[in-house]
Amino acid sequence: MDLNPTPEQKMLREAAHKYFRAECGFDARARSLASDGGWGAAHWARFAEFGWLGLALPEAVGGFGGMPELIQVCEAMGAALCVEPYLASTVLAAQAVAAAADGAQQRALLVPLVEGRSKLALAYTEAESGPALEWVETRARRQGSGWVLDGRKTGVVGLPWAGTVIVSARIDGQPGDRDGIALFAVPATTGGVEIVAYARYDGLRSGELRLTGAQLDAGALLGEPARALDALERAVDLATIAACADALGAMSAVLHKTGAYLATRKQFGAPLASFQVLQHRMVDMFAALEASRSMVVMAALHADAAPDERARAASAAKVAVGERARFVAQQGVQLHGGVGMTEELDIGHYFRRLTLLEKADGGIDHHLQRFGRLQRRNFGPSA
Repeated sequence: MDLNPTPEQKMLREAAHKYFRAECGFDARARSLASDGGWGAAHWARFAEFGWLGLALPEAVGGFGGMPELIQVCEAMGAALCVEPYLASTVLAAQAVAAAADGAQQRALLVPLVEGRSKLALAYTEAESGPALEWVETRARRQGSGWVLDGRKTGVVGLPWAGTVIVSARIDGQPGDRDGIALFAVPATTGGVEIVAYARYDGLRSGELRLTGAQLDAGALLGEPARALDALERAVDLATIAACADALGAMSAVLHKTGAYLATRKQFGAPLASFQVLQHRMVDMFAALEASRSMVVMAALHADAAPDERARAASAAKVAVGERARFVAQQGVQLHGGVGMTEELDIGHYFRRLTLLEKADGGIDHHLQRFGRLQRRNFGPSA
């Protein structure tokens, strides 16, 4: 298996890095976060113009490429500390729609997204669910030809910006059952829908979705309910891989910014970069970055593999990248000293982003256990 990017993938990555260096500097990011919207609408329009909103989506809705292409853009977004809801909307939510919905529903929801005219969010986590996708307490009951939804979803990334929210709800069974789950497309303006927005630790906007007798028509149910949980698992796996690529970009930025700082900052009349002990720490950071890169590429190449193989690759990447991301982030802050934790310097913001990656979706402990379960199920206890 060739882990080297193709010429086209290299061009995509270079173009993305070039755009973010020119248009999305740290000061511009701070202005976006301080605005009422908390993001740059002009950037979203450019993402659509470049075709990034269709990466890894079906060609029928205007998409192209796959996960190996998608991770090139995600890496550039991580390096730039991008605050637009790219992962939440065009990977997590859009991949759930692509896997669960029928053709007409895909066109209705994904074509406007690819063209930059709409944004989606996926509401699948609840207060008691943790990382268990099958733990769904939100209920959907039939009313006439339509549906009524009641429940609460928490930690929905990108929710304040979404025009449509893809919601997992239980139509049968009890929380924890793999059967009886369905996905619904819920317009944010639906009666009985309340969104409580807040900013995350890393500046991105999330929210809590409260559904109280939200009435939907029959077309809100996406595809066949039997496919819902499989679609959720695929979407979360692909979003995990994309998040690891985002972390890869942030780690790379920390490494290069820390190296530049050590080269200019002097102590005892010599640059800090001349001290061998600090050179060793930089080498360790570089080794962690490159080891992470190979895991991300490997996971992206397994995105279309059988479900268990894809899940193992995603969890392996999350564990490997999560551990190394924490190390690189901590080293970057420590080598900068006290200034590394100030709001005015970007290193502290990279630290926040990488810390959240390690803890998201159950954290590395959950993914390590998940990898072990999948390994035993496919290869037996002796594997």
